[in-house]
Amino acid sequence: MHQKRISAPRSWPIAKKTSKWVIAPAAGTHSKSAVPVLLVLRDLLGLADNAKEAKRILHNGAVSVNGKVVKNHKANVGLFDVLRAGHTNYRMLPNPRGKYELTQISDDEAKSKLARIDDITVLKGGRFQYNFHDGTNLLLQEKYNTGDSLVFSLPDYQIVKRCERKVGSTAMLVGGKHSGETGIIVELKKVAGPRPNMVRIEREDRQFETVDDYVFVTDSSGI
Repeated sequence: MHQKRISAPRSWPIAKKTSKWVIAPAAGTHSKSAVPVLLVLRDLLGLADNAKEAKRILHNGAVSVNGKVVKNHKANVGLFDVLRAGHTNYRMLPNPRGKYELTQISDDEAKSKLARIDDITVLKGGRFQYNFHDGTNLLLQEKYNTGDSLVFSLPDYQIVKRCERKVGSTAMLVGGKHSGETGIIVELKKVAGPRPNMVRIEREDRQFETVDDYVFVTDSSGI
């Protein structure tokens, strides 16, 4: 199946009116907002002039996502994913316009990935099923909280660090008018009724509030 350009997710940094159709992402992780790796190679990185060239690059095994080689041109690349093309590493991050962009990172930085816990299910035997922002899930005995972020090693996906969602933690904003900015959490505000909870962020010499869903904790080690 294909996706109409005009109705593509707003996070996709592609031209809307150059043609009617664009490749759709595969079912799986980040399924709602993921960018197909073909578009990443052609439209974001400019490593290919057309779909045929992008598919040839993938077929040669020159591209990996989160430490695993991908050859399917519809494979998903989403928020905080690590992509390696040739000898260069990138991390998918939001920019101030709310669009995805690839930020070049070092080999050491490419050895880990951040994932936010969006939902928790309590299972029999004292285990917890953690559902992450990228659509993946994990069964663990350890207790974490919704909104916490876990740092995973790549490609084996072992937990190496917990970034707790609390006052004093560093967070990146992944939506809203402050998208792409990083600041310190100074207040977590629970809102009664159907409205979303809010978070107050301090950045340099100013403070502002944003929707809880836009807050992605990236570090709490300095608390």
